[in-house]
Amino acid sequence: MNAQVECHSGYAYAERPDAFTWEGERLEVAEVLGSWRTPDGKRFRVRTAEGLSFDLLYQEAEDEWRIEMI
Repeated sequence: MNAQVECHSGYAYAERPDAFTWEGERLEVAEVLGSWRTPDGKRFRVRTAEGLSFDLLYQEAEDEWRIEMI
């Protein structure tokens, strides 16, 4: 399933996630706790304004996002 993630893009796509949709609700990213590259693409660990933590993975080859609650 292709998740919906809104992100800041400057010189490259997906520099920083700003918000995403989880279970039909739009959640704003309050803080990016970490970011790193994987063999599949970019991964961000974020905390929402509600205090929930998620991993957002942008799979570059498929041009798709995955969201995992942690």
